[in-house]
Formats: sequence, C-alpha cells, structure tokens
Amino acid sequence: MKRFLLAAAGFLSLVGAAHAGTLDDVKTRGALNCGVSQGLPGFSTPNDKNEWSGFDVDFCRAIAAAIFNDPNKVKFTPLSAKDRFTALTSGAIDVLSRNTTWTMSRDTTLGFNFAGVTYYDGQGFLVRKSLGLKGSKELDGASVCVQTGTSNELNVSDYFRANGMKYREVIAFGTLDETVKAYESGRCDVFTSDRSQLAAVRLKLTNPADHIVLPETISKEPLGPLVRHGDDQWFDLVKWTYFALLDAEELGVNQKNVDEMLSSPNPEVKRLLGTDGKYGEGIGLTADWAVRIVKATGNYGEIYDRNLGPSTPLGLERGLNNLWNKGGIQYGMPVR
Repeated sequence: MKRFLLAAAGFLSLVGAAHAGTLDDVKTRGALNCGVSQGLPGFSTPNDKNEWSGFDVDFCRAIAAAIFNDPNKVKFTPLSAKDRFTALTSGAIDVLSRNTTWTMSRDTTLGFNFAGVTYYDGQGFLVRKSLGLKGSKELDGASVCVQTGTSNELNVSDYFRANGMKYREVIAFGTLDETVKAYESGRCDVFTSDRSQLAAVRLKLTNPADHIVLPETISKEPLGPLVRHGDDQWFDLVKWTYFALLDAEELGVNQKNVDEMLSSPNPEVKRLLGTDGKYGEGIGLTADWAVRIVKATGNYGEIYDRNLGPSTPLGLERGLNNLWNKGGIQYGMPVR
C-alpha cells in the first residue's frame, strides 16, 4: 500500500510538472511572450517602428522588469478577440494582457486564471450625434455592430430584452478594425463594446467629434490579465506584479523616488521594496523584484495617467479604478 501511495504521489508530481515551469521557460527564452490587442489606443498600440505602448503593454513590461530587470524583454503578439484564448492555451504566449473580461465561464471552463482586475469597465454604445439620441433606451429598432469572440453580443441582447426593446439586427465582425469600418460606413447604427474601447475607437474615426458615447453603462466588465491553469508560481508572479503596482501607488513609491524610498522606515515600504524580508522568493524572484517594476514602469497610477488619464487623448477619469482609499475599488494585497 505504501509503495502504491508513493507511486501515485510521483505520478501526480509529474502531472503537475508538465503544466509548470513557465518562469523557467521565459528565463531560458530571454523574453516574455505577451498577447495584446491588434491596436487599441491607450491600451496597446504599435508605432511605425513596431514599438508597442499602452496600459496593457506596460503591465507586461512590468512583468519583464520583475524577471529580467529590463522592461523591453517582451515580445508582443497582436491577437483578435476570437484568437486570444487559443494563443494562450497553445503556449504561444505566456500571459494575455488584452482588455479581457473576467467571467465565470472563462474562469472555470477554458483552463485559465485571471490574475486580477487591472481595469474596471462596463459596456456602452457609440452612436452618431446626428441621430440626436440622449440615451441607450432610445435604441429600439437599431442595428448593432459587435466584434466576434466577445461577451458584447450577449450583453446587448440581455439589455434590449430587459428594457422591452428590439434591435433590427446584430452584425458581428471578426476584428475590431472590421467592426469600426462597418460602423463608420453606416452598416449599422451603433457600435457596442467596453466604454474604454469605445473612447479609443472614437479617436480612430475620421471625424471623432461627430460621434458620442451614450451615458449608460449596461454591464460589468472587469478586465484583467490571464495565465494558464497548472502553474501556481507563474500565476502568483503575474498576480503580485499587479498588486505591487497598486501597493506602490498607495505607499507613495513612484518611478522618481523609488531609490530614495529604499531607506524608508515604513515597514510596509520596506517589505514591498525588499529591504526587510525576502518575499520575492515565493514567486521565484529576488527580494528587490518590486523595485525593478517601479523603476521600469512607475506605479499603477503612473501607468494609468500616462496611457488613459485626463491628460491623454482618451481622457478617462480614474473612477472605480482609483485606489480603495481614494473613492475607487483598486486594492493591492499586503506584502507581509
């Protein structure tokens, strides 16, 4: 019996090992493979030199900084909504950082773990000003454009049914660009997606001022990064990169003062920055893992302001994405 139990334990160990080792793979490869959108202003956009920038991009740069002390050791893979999950399942990418909503089915049936909610969002509607609409309850009879592979189609169906409305048709397209072109050409009356995406899409239109995002939010869309099931160390590393960004902002640690804060007497700061304890070892890194992150990308607030905030073309207020002690619900778990 003892021999059988030992053999069974060995088998289970081998099964676990078959799905583990992402951090080792990333280190051996010398770069993080990160899945992003195919071009969404503020979140992930390449320039003419194929240099990527954006909120989701900076999250992957933070992971790379934690591992390599170099935020540029990332290969970005642009993915459509319908292809993003296949890329993660196949191992083509190590993490998906692509405005993806945390839902029960995605969390429990696709073999993924969400590592946190980096952006709290909600679905809305983009329409032409010329329609004279004041709110989304005036959309009865409209034709609606959506992107394939998203939860937007189900959400709009639920919203219309709950409010006693009917749409003329819902037209789904394979990519964001196809959906936007269809909307701009008049193929449909309204484009529906996450409100942050609508703000970004509006900037890509020929005459952005001719279009508005209606005021209502019709769903909860908690967006965050995903990793595969079966590698808890990698899951923890990605999750705690997110928490470190939030904790750094809450504790006043930023890109400019991080070296100075290494001498802080604050116990929370000391644990976060690795001058007290070796908390990085639990995620396969050294004690100063969070220092590398903040030096490379800044804290969560700095990343938000740089890519999405009021001084950017998107002009998105923090709202729910403010820290918990500043009226929002972003909450970093404590390092201790």
